[in-house]
Amino acid sequence: MPKFTNKLADESSPYLLQHAHNPVNWYPWGDKALLKAKEEDKPILVSIGYSACHWCHVMEHESFENEETAKLMNDNFINIKIDREERPDLDHIYMDAVQAISGSGGWPLNVFLTPDKKPFYGGTYFPPQKAFNRASWKEVLTGVSQLFKEKRQEVEAQAEELTQHIGRSNTNTSIKNFFLDISPEEIFTKQQVDEIFANIMKQADKKWGGFGNAPKFPQTFTINYLLRYYYYTKNEEALQQAYLSLDKMIQGGIYDQIGGGFARYSTDAEWLAPHFEKMLYDNALLIRTLSDAYQITKNGSYKKTIEQTIEFIERELSDKHGGFYSALDADSEGEEGKYYVWSYEEVNSILGNDAKLFCEYYDVTPDGNWEHKNILRVLTPLHDFAKGEKIDEGKLEEILSLLSERLLKERNKRIRPQTDDKILLGWNALMITALCKAAAALGIIHYKELAIDNFDFLFSNLKVKNNEFEFHHTYSKGVAKYPAFLDDYAYLIEACISLQEITSDNKYLEYANSLTGYVLENFTSSQEDLFYYTDKKQNDVIVRKKEIYDSAVPSGNSVMAFNLFYLSVIFDKASWKEKAAGLLNSLSELIIKYPTSFGNWACLLIDVFAGINEIAICGNGFEKLRDELLTYSIPNKVLQCTDRASGGKYPLLSQKSISTQPIIYLCRNYTCQAPVGDIPSIINQIVNNTKFN
Repeated sequence: MPKFTNKLADESSPYLLQHAHNPVNWYPWGDKALLKAKEEDKPILVSIGYSACHWCHVMEHESFENEETAKLMNDNFINIKIDREERPDLDHIYMDAVQAISGSGGWPLNVFLTPDKKPFYGGTYFPPQKAFNRASWKEVLTGVSQLFKEKRQEVEAQAEELTQHIGRSNTNTSIKNFFLDISPEEIFTKQQVDEIFANIMKQADKKWGGFGNAPKFPQTFTINYLLRYYYYTKNEEALQQAYLSLDKMIQGGIYDQIGGGFARYSTDAEWLAPHFEKMLYDNALLIRTLSDAYQITKNGSYKKTIEQTIEFIERELSDKHGGFYSALDADSEGEEGKYYVWSYEEVNSILGNDAKLFCEYYDVTPDGNWEHKNILRVLTPLHDFAKGEKIDEGKLEEILSLLSERLLKERNKRIRPQTDDKILLGWNALMITALCKAAAALGIIHYKELAIDNFDFLFSNLKVKNNEFEFHHTYSKGVAKYPAFLDDYAYLIEACISLQEITSDNKYLEYANSLTGYVLENFTSSQEDLFYYTDKKQNDVIVRKKEIYDSAVPSGNSVMAFNLFYLSVIFDKASWKEKAAGLLNSLSELIIKYPTSFGNWACLLIDVFAGINEIAICGNGFEKLRDELLTYSIPNKVLQCTDRASGGKYPLLSQKSISTQPIIYLCRNYTCQAPVGDIPSIINQIVNNTKFN
């Protein structure tokens, strides 16, 4: 039996359960803890992290498992543990506070609140003894407790000022409405589109790919913009930087060379050494980008990486009922990366006479390339390596695949990193869209089936009972809880749109339509407003924030802008198109100046400027033409298909003849060109109507 058990023992979050037997008297966020703080008039210590966070584990082992430290915490504070993935709304608020206090943020996030939830001090990781120019955790606890007791009035004033600052930091940008006879593409200019590209390239690493310096994140939205810029302008520099970034990630240690799947980010500029956690959302976003890249080049490396990554997700992040888990931990057996790295001796022992070729290709050396161990990576691309070794490229790939299987089989005997088995609505929706993109690009029906199964799982398990379009945010161990956030709804609507494109089942459009109506009703205060992160019915946050940055995941506002544009065409809702154009235009100055922070917005801006291709395929047997069309890169499209008369419900399909042979229509603002009967002809029409020509 454990020596200690606290209030987290009844939670379902793996991260909270990791702390259930700390000597710290942890509470989950909720009325019980918040009321206790008021009754005892104690400051609240909120500690926020997530299951796959390496430094969160470090601080737990160093401080939260220490009985002397725990007594200091228990005597002076009401201690609340939060899983940032369960409560991103609270994480956003208190991260803003800590960044305002210290100028930086990260996890673990430790923030001190007054009994009425207002922050007055905080930081990230604190060591057990003073080090790294940081005070020790005990010094912080003692100092904050003393400050609260002796200078209460100053603390209250600081907390109030900080809370007001967080509220003011919400963008006050008002959305401009546009007259119905002004086309949204007239709002934006080629100069803006070019300036976004130029500003991206200022940050591009032209040797190792990616953008900025270490630590390096995938920044898939920025790569997506470069792919679009190439698609519209045929600018080779854009294509080169996009492919360099993808190739270097695929070849680097950030990618699991034998098991598939990407880690969250690289600690160095060369993509060698990640913090080894694998997150569902990163892999979903990279699958989407790789699918877009494959549509342009048909590069076999991208196809293989998509397939391996989806295999990894099916193997290690899939619930048997159709949901996808959140993450794999960075640590195993208390050591970061232990599950993934190899010694030179291990590889030689497992592969025997075949080890030499494998070691040369994957940079495995006696001294190691990371902390005296080896992270598998590729320094010489397959084609060049095969040429140097005088081996047929296909034969080399086959040999390496067989050797990797042997190593993977051996790795599977190791103690695995912990799985965070929370099923998050938004991250699963991102994965649905990724599977739809992969199914379209590669023509693999299994991916479509996975996407449909996941969608059905979400509707069955995360939808609020007796409310058709209200959802929970998270599901674990049979329990769904917490109100869904803007991101959840935005990504789910996008997933509906993606499912309709690959299935032509209009039920997904009807879901998207109704969910959008719910978001407009519950996440804005007016037509001229950005969307709030939290539902208007939620009342346990000190401010309602509006998130606009595209960071690790796209902002809910940018995805809603896309959704509104798309659905305005499907349902002929001019007010939705106006709101989407207003959202985009209100932030255009920021998007142009800081495109790597607004990458998803930038993709929408260039698509809107180019104009939306409205494509309808009508007639018996449309599926073959639809599936062929989906293998092409057409980022600025709305697609509907039917084999029956639709009446006037869907404007794009109305008054289109239904014949024994399918016919393809290309339209702009419901004005259609002459119909054609094959995909090359419709592609030619699209190319000839591209605004950039």
